[in-house]
Amino acid sequence: MKTVVITGSTRGIGRGLAAAFLARGCNVVANGRNEAAVSRLVTDLGPARLAGLACDVTQANDLEALWNFAIKTFARVDVWINNAGVSITRAPLWEQSASEIANVVGTNLTGLLLASKVAMAGMKEQGGGQIWNMEGFGSNGMTQPGLAVYGASKRAVRYLNKALRKDAAGTGIQICALSPGIVVTDLLVGDYDPNSDAWRRAKRAFNVLGDTVETVAPFLADGVLKANRDGAKVVWLTGGKAMLRFLTAAFRKRDLFSDMPGSHGPSS
Repeated sequence: MKTVVITGSTRGIGRGLAAAFLARGCNVVANGRNEAAVSRLVTDLGPARLAGLACDVTQANDLEALWNFAIKTFARVDVWINNAGVSITRAPLWEQSASEIANVVGTNLTGLLLASKVAMAGMKEQGGGQIWNMEGFGSNGMTQPGLAVYGASKRAVRYLNKALRKDAAGTGIQICALSPGIVVTDLLVGDYDPNSDAWRRAKRAFNVLGDTVETVAPFLADGVLKANRDGAKVVWLTGGKAMLRFLTAAFRKRDLFSDMPGSHGPSS
C-alpha cells in the first residue's frame, strides 16, 4: 500500500487525485492552506486511510511539518505530488498587481522548490520515492495574452524536473511529471470576466479540449501507480487526442460548464 502526499488537495484536481488514490487502496495525506477546508475534505472522503494537515507551501517550516506528519501517520512517503498552484487575473503584465504576481511566483515556483527540497531530503533518508510535479499552461512554451506570469511559473517546471533528476541521480528518488491538460476547475476559469468576448471564445475551446476532474484524476492516479522509472510522465491531453477532438467537434456537443454555479461564466 503506497502513501501519497498531495499538496493543494482540498479542491479541484488535487481533491480529485486524493479521491482517486483512496479508491485505489493508497494512504493519502491531503493539504491546503485553510485548516477548515482540510478538515472538511477528511470528513467528506472518509478518514480511514486519509489524513490532512493545513500547510502553506510558501513556508519551508510548514512543508517540513507536512512531511513529518505524513511519516508519523503512515511511516513512509512513497509518492509526493506538487499540485498546489494559483492563477492570476488575465491581463497585460503592467495591469497586474505586484501582490498577485508575488502570490503566483511564491506558490507556483518558490513553493514548488521548497516542497521538492523537503520531499527530496526525506526520501533520500528513507532510501527513495517519487516526486511528481504538475505541469500547466506554458510548460511546453505556449503563450497567450495575459498569462505571462502564470505561464512563466509553469514553464519553469520542465527545467526544474531536468535539474532535479541530475541532483537525485543515485539516490533512488525519481523525478516525474503530470500533465493534466485542460481541466475544468476554478483555477482554469476563475481569471476570466464571464461577460467578456475572451471568455466566450475560451469556453468554446474548453468544451472541445477540456475535461472534468472526475475524468482526468483517475487516469493520472493510475499512471502514477504504474510508473516505476525516473523521468516518467503521465499525459492526459496528448497531441493526437487534441487533434481528434478538433476533427470531431462538430459531431460532439459538450457543455462542461452546465453543472457549475453560474454556468455561463466562471465559478468562484
